[in-house]
Amino acid sequence: MLTFPKLAIVETVVHKEKATFPYIPGLLSFRETPGLAQAFGKLQYVLDLVFIDGQGLAHPLAAGIACHIGVILDRPTIGCAKSLLFGSFREAKQVRGSASDLCDDEGRVIGSVVRTRDGIEPVFVSIGHKIDLAQAIELALACGKGYRVPEPTRQADLLAERAKSQGEQGEQGVPGDLFG
Repeated sequence: MLTFPKLAIVETVVHKEKATFPYIPGLLSFRETPGLAQAFGKLQYVLDLVFIDGQGLAHPLAAGIACHIGVILDRPTIGCAKSLLFGSFREAKQVRGSASDLCDDEGRVIGSVVRTRDGIEPVFVSIGHKIDLAQAIELALACGKGYRVPEPTRQADLLAERAKSQGEQGEQGVPGDLFG
């Protein structure tokens, strides 16, 4: 958990749990959400906002893992994925802050392709829960500290890697990059 706007770490949680649902592309939520719910339940502080390294509405079923976690926690949640799962878009300009609409097959806006650093691959931002797309984009950019992914996601990735290397989390554990 980080403060805003300073993005200082105030709390971390590592949770180990064997996944019982197989990996099936597009159904990540069914595999990861039970462990994430347990991990978020261990936090001492109340979250104001959650970043999920995955999709929200930008999902073939319009209900990615960011939507599921947001509903369970009843907190504003942003899906900020590193890769495209679903939809089409025009490439965003190469400068930080550039964004273009991510649209479904019927042309509806389901997210945004956001450039968080000059000349670096964009991230895919979508609504998870209790937030609109403009706010999600603004916060994804505001939570950047010079890296491609927002700082909550980056710090969670680092925590997960440390936990794995120290043997605190088995190969079936919940990925730390989903902690927000």
